[in-house]
Amino acid sequence: MIKSGTNFAFSRFSDGELFIMQNKVLVLAKDHYVTGDVKGRNVYTEEEQKEFNPEEHQAYREKLIECFKHCQDNYYKGICTATDAHVGRESFEYQIELHGGDHESLTFSNLLINANYHRFIEEMIPLFVDREIIYVVNKLANTSRLPFDVKKTFEIGSNCMINDYNVTEEIKNYIAENNIENHIILCSAASLSNFIIYECFKNNPNNIFLDIGSCLNPLLELEGWKHTRGYLTHYWLNSGSPFGTQVDVW
Repeated sequence: MIKSGTNFAFSRFSDGELFIMQNKVLVLAKDHYVTGDVKGRNVYTEEEQKEFNPEEHQAYREKLIECFKHCQDNYYKGICTATDAHVGRESFEYQIELHGGDHESLTFSNLLINANYHRFIEEMIPLFVDREIIYVVNKLANTSRLPFDVKKTFEIGSNCMINDYNVTEEIKNYIAENNIENHIILCSAASLSNFIIYECFKNNPNNIFLDIGSCLNPLLELEGWKHTRGYLTHYWLNSGSPFGTQVDVW
């Protein structure tokens, strides 16, 4: 679709978004995590940290579900499958039932990562070189090393789904006021990416929106991926992580 110049949106509902929609506590803190009733220890640097508290943040959960259930031509939603870590068959079925209706707009949340990641880097990124790029990315990122030019950057911080919710409207206004068309808008903003893509694409589907998560973090001088992203360490550090060869099954 990028090669043909077709405008579309790809919004990832990965395990974090799944836990939020299931109304589970989600905490990624400096040295530990909580997902529902599961607790553990890991390293989460500033750009990785987030929190969803069902007692305080229901409005954001409801908005996320609205984004998930929205149907529109060329608006694609990636979901977690039963083969994805921490998911299982029951949660996969939950997503299918929650979505309802036509499932032709559903695909894999891991579409651009794991066993497909090398294709994202080697086949898709070169297509960005001749396109006008807008990037929603963490304020700590250094975009100067990217192999393509970035026309405009919107910066976000930790727990951006809540702390930077207003950025959604900023981007929407920027697109309208500057008559932005046929651009590629890359989003690396956790669940805020879902809000941005939904709000901007539903009324103006004249650009490409790609939720790329942490895919470019090794090129942005960020460090968190070395602790939490096996598919990235597999590709960039030859770590041998099984995530680098993981193939999801619907």
